[in-house]
Amino acid sequence: MLELQRIREQKDEMIKLFSARNINVTEWLNEVIELDESRRKIQGKLDDTLAEGNKIAKSIGQLFKEGKQAEANVLKEKTGELKELSKTLKEEEATTQNKINEILYQIPNVPNPTVPQGNSDEDNEVVLTKGAIPDLGEHKLPHWELAKKYNLIDFELGVKISGAGFPVYLGKGAKLQRALINFFIDEAEKAGFEEVIPPLLVNEASGFGTGQLPDKEGQMYHDATDNLFLIPTSEVPITNIYRDVILEKNDFPIKKTAYTPCFRREAGSYGKDVRGLNRLHQFDKVEIVQIAHPDNSYQRLDEMVEHVKSLLEKLELPYRVLRLCGGDLGFTSALTFDLEVYSAAQEMWLEVSSVSNFETFQANRLKLRFKEDGGKPQLAHTLNGSALALPRIVAALLENHQTADGINIPEALRPYTKFDKI
Repeated sequence: MLELQRIREQKDEMIKLFSARNINVTEWLNEVIELDESRRKIQGKLDDTLAEGNKIAKSIGQLFKEGKQAEANVLKEKTGELKELSKTLKEEEATTQNKINEILYQIPNVPNPTVPQGNSDEDNEVVLTKGAIPDLGEHKLPHWELAKKYNLIDFELGVKISGAGFPVYLGKGAKLQRALINFFIDEAEKAGFEEVIPPLLVNEASGFGTGQLPDKEGQMYHDATDNLFLIPTSEVPITNIYRDVILEKNDFPIKKTAYTPCFRREAGSYGKDVRGLNRLHQFDKVEIVQIAHPDNSYQRLDEMVEHVKSLLEKLELPYRVLRLCGGDLGFTSALTFDLEVYSAAQEMWLEVSSVSNFETFQANRLKLRFKEDGGKPQLAHTLNGSALALPRIVAALLENHQTADGINIPEALRPYTKFDKI
C-alpha cells in the first residue's frame, strides 16, 4: 500500500512512473490528498475538543472542592456536549480514513524507474540468456509422456483423487521431487538463508499484509468456517512473521527460506500451456525471502537473482532472465525479474522463478518498521523469490536430459537422488 506522505511529497513523480504500468493515477492521488487534508482537519478539531474536555474536567473538580456546585454542573453539561462532539468527530475521521484506504487498495506499487514500458509479457526485456538448448531430435517426448513411460507421475490418478492440477508422484518421480526440495534448501542455507517451516493456512490479516487480499480472493482456496486461506506461496507466512514488528538496524539483512506445498485455484486456466506440470493447483516450492534496509534492497535483489541463476546452472538447464515490463508487473512489486528455463520437447520457455523487490509496499500494510540511530521508526523493504518452483523444473529436467535409453540426472542432484539415471 502506498504511503500517504510519499503521495503528498512525490505525487508528480509517481504519476510519471505509473505510466510504465499504463495507468493514470492522477485522479486517485488527488482524491487521496484531498481526503487526507479533510481527515487532518477533523483530527485537529478532535484534538482541540479532547483538550478542552480535559481542561474543563479539571476545572469541575476544583469547583466542587470550592463548593461551587451550580457552576460545576454547568461545566458538566458542557463536557457532555464535548463528548458527543468527540464521538461524532471520531466517526467522521474513521469514515474518511476508510475512504482513503479503499482508494489505496486499488493502486498498485510504484514501478521502479528501470521498469520498461510495455503492455504484456511479450514486452518484457530479456536481460540474459545462458546455456545451450539441447537438440533432442525428432523422437523427443514431452514430460507428460516421459512421466507415463517411466512411471514417474500419474496425472489421471490425481484427477480421480482430487481433480485436474493435482498430480500423484510415484517411485523415482517422488524421489526426484524430494531430492530437488532438499537440494534447493541446502543451497539456500549455503547462501545465508535460515530455514523456516511455516503454517500452510493463514488468516485474513496475513493475506492483507502481503497483498493477496483484498483483491485476489478468487485465486486462493478459502476455508469459510474458520476464515483461513491455503497459502499460494510461503512468502505469505514468512513475511508475516514480521507483521507489527519494529526491527533494529543491526537486524538486517533478514534472510529466510522455506519449503512448502503451494495452492492456487488459477481460475480460467486452459490451453496447451497448462498441460502436464505446466500449471497446477497444488505444487511444491522453495522460497527465499528478505527483509532489507532501504539503502541496499536492490543490491539484495541482484544477489537473489544470482542465487537462482546458480541453481539453474547446477541443474544444467538453459535459462534466460527477464525484466518485467509495467504491463506484466505484479500488483505489489516495484521491480521483478523472471527466470525461465527452456523446455526442449515443448519448444517453449517456462517461468520457474520470479524475484521481486516490493520496497515499502508490503511493509506499509504489515506495519513492518525499523529504527536507526535513535530516529523515528521507518518502513523496511521486503523481497522474495522462488528458488525454485518444482513443477516446471521437473518438466524441463525430464525433457532436456532425456536420451534414447532414459533420463540423465544432473551431477549436482545425484547425491540427493541416489541414482544417476531414470
